[in-house]
Amino acid sequence: MVQIYRFAAVRPERRYSEKIPSVPYDVVTAEEARECIEKNPLSFLRVSRPDAELPDIPPHDDRVYERAREVFDSMLADGQLQRDPEPGMYVYRAVQDGEEFIGLVCCVATEDYENRQIRRHELTRYDKEEDRTRHIDAVGANTGLVFLLYRDPGEIFSCTHSLIDGTEPDGSTTTGSGVLHQVYRVTDEAVLSRLEDLFSAVPETYIADGHHRAKSAVNVAERRRSDGRFTEEAGKFMVVLFAHDRVRIHGYSRLVSDLGNFTLPGFIDALLTAGWNVRPYGKVDAADYQIPPLATGEDPVHVMHFYLEKTWYEVSRPVRDSADLIGSLDVSVLQKEVLEGMLGISDPRGDPRLNYMGGAKPLSGLERLVDSGEYALAVAMQPVKVETVLAIADADGVMPPKSTWFEPKLLSGLVIHTIN
Repeated sequence: MVQIYRFAAVRPERRYSEKIPSVPYDVVTAEEARECIEKNPLSFLRVSRPDAELPDIPPHDDRVYERAREVFDSMLADGQLQRDPEPGMYVYRAVQDGEEFIGLVCCVATEDYENRQIRRHELTRYDKEEDRTRHIDAVGANTGLVFLLYRDPGEIFSCTHSLIDGTEPDGSTTTGSGVLHQVYRVTDEAVLSRLEDLFSAVPETYIADGHHRAKSAVNVAERRRSDGRFTEEAGKFMVVLFAHDRVRIHGYSRLVSDLGNFTLPGFIDALLTAGWNVRPYGKVDAADYQIPPLATGEDPVHVMHFYLEKTWYEVSRPVRDSADLIGSLDVSVLQKEVLEGMLGISDPRGDPRLNYMGGAKPLSGLERLVDSGEYALAVAMQPVKVETVLAIADADGVMPPKSTWFEPKLLSGLVIHTIN
């Protein structure tokens, strides 16, 4: 049973709701965040990426986290951020490329993460975990949303969607890429009770994005318990719940700096020798997000697209063991047989020769990076089915890093949950 909780959010005062919300802290570098803040001094990146304004201080210095708290308190004192007068929940609406995404913002218990009622499919890195743990503790708030999926028993999405029909949003902003983000506050007692009852029929939820934010919230609850600083709200963290079949999922592209000891002909020959089918595409419409895969019939087939020396190649092969949920993933086979087996990249989390690009980005971005000489190889991946992600999480499996790119990408600073 999933239990959801109401909370009195801190949100931008209406006239500031266009300016304050920002991209999440972990999709920009400190330098990129600094540039955003220079263009928009109200950006919530001042809170979520305080190191951007303190370039001469080590990024994990205590003063960096203290700065985040100071800015947050200042925005509250100046009325740029305001706390809602009573607890409620919030409908999150995003419109991207004409497609509408509807989620419910609420809180969940850290205990549900610990007992696996909130399931995950990725490992967390200690350094990233520790950074957000210190940030949440210092600011006294969950400043970013954890993106959860649920299997809808039948009425949750329609009930949530009905709450915004004919109503004006309580906060709204449009990103530079044209994506509209809105929140609608829900305070009606009967409606809130109805939502709580509907979710009580859901057995578990799944993290789509925000593994580090979730684990860090759990860490803060544990530390505050041991330090005697625990509060009821510290035992919860903020999430947005989306029906699993009403989100978009993309592959995650790989970028490799060099081919090791291979020439291009030698690399292609090695792929062929290893049993891969290699079909040159030549050039493609780089404005497209995906290259259409080769028709493969009913049997499952690995399909990837490699870009080398201004040419795209379709690289395919039948799946050898489809019962192995993780081992049969395209990203698993690519890593084991090509990146590690041929190119010697054994650490997909830390090897400097390997980089990643979210699969929603146009192929032109991959072409540009290879054509410039910065990388020798780009690999565009097909998306994993969302049902596969959930099945792996149900089996306590761990997917390779950067296996999925879920949309919508949520903003920070549109809704904030305080824990003090």
